[in-house]
Amino acid sequence: MDYNQDQKQDRRTLLWAALAVLAILNVVLFYFYYQERQNNRDKDTIIAAKTDEVLSTKNKLDSISVQLDAKIAEIQQLGGSVDSLIVLKQELERDRQALRNSNAFSAKKYEDKIRNYESILNQKDTEIAQLKEELGIVTAKNEELNLAVTGLEDEKQLLSDSVTNYAVQNRELNEKVTIASALRAENISVNALSSKGKERDGGSYKARRIDKLRIDFRLAPNAVAKQDRKEVYLRILDPDGAVLSDMATGSGAFIHNGREMIYSSKEAINFNNTGQTMDIMYGRGGVPFKDGKYTVELYSEGFKIGQGDFIVK
Repeated sequence: MDYNQDQKQDRRTLLWAALAVLAILNVVLFYFYYQERQNNRDKDTIIAAKTDEVLSTKNKLDSISVQLDAKIAEIQQLGGSVDSLIVLKQELERDRQALRNSNAFSAKKYEDKIRNYESILNQKDTEIAQLKEELGIVTAKNEELNLAVTGLEDEKQLLSDSVTNYAVQNRELNEKVTIASALRAENISVNALSSKGKERDGGSYKARRIDKLRIDFRLAPNAVAKQDRKEVYLRILDPDGAVLSDMATGSGAFIHNGREMIYSSKEAINFNNTGQTMDIMYGRGGVPFKDGKYTVELYSEGFKIGQGDFIVK
């Protein structure tokens, strides 16, 4: 009898223990379930916020794109230059394409870009206002001229012919004066300097003995030319026609006849109309000279003022 009661008591103990374990398991499962759910909520919140940022940035870029197109069209209509805006438009399109990769999205990066775009658009508003003002002045002057011509119909043709002839004569005179004022380089000679400072002349040199070139010349007197500070650009063309240049030693670019040209070296001088002499140095910058005939060109104030040559053998 006592034995059976002990067995019943043991079974009850095991049952309660099992129930306790189940209860603990349920608590643990509920805790993990709650944590997982909370993590998912946090992730959803982050994703939603990031999505909102991406959409907001996209809308701003789309708006800037529309404004930019409008600015380009308006400036073109007013006769202004839109080259910089075309480049800006291309950059904007790249940013809009990159925005599709949301994994690499950086709100700070795009905020800076948007501020820059908006700043440029504001600057273009000022430029457009200036173009409109200039156009208004031109239009007003044209209207005044039209009124004056209308009141003098009988003399209209004579006045038109006189104005046309005057403009042509004035333009031709200005062109002649400009051409006449151009400098002229005379007695151009090219001397070679070795790395040890030894100088050679004669116009024909061995490549290994050339470390620097010195181009000497005389500026012919010119009573029409302004006596002021002038820059003379030197271009040295190798036997293949390529310009020798080294940006580290003073080479660069200048505008001639509306296009950009590379120069080898340049020198400034105060022109005094006395037939003064000057020289321009060019260092090869570690690049050896190839064999052949080289051409030396001199430019100043939009004109080619002289040419010479030398030989490397």
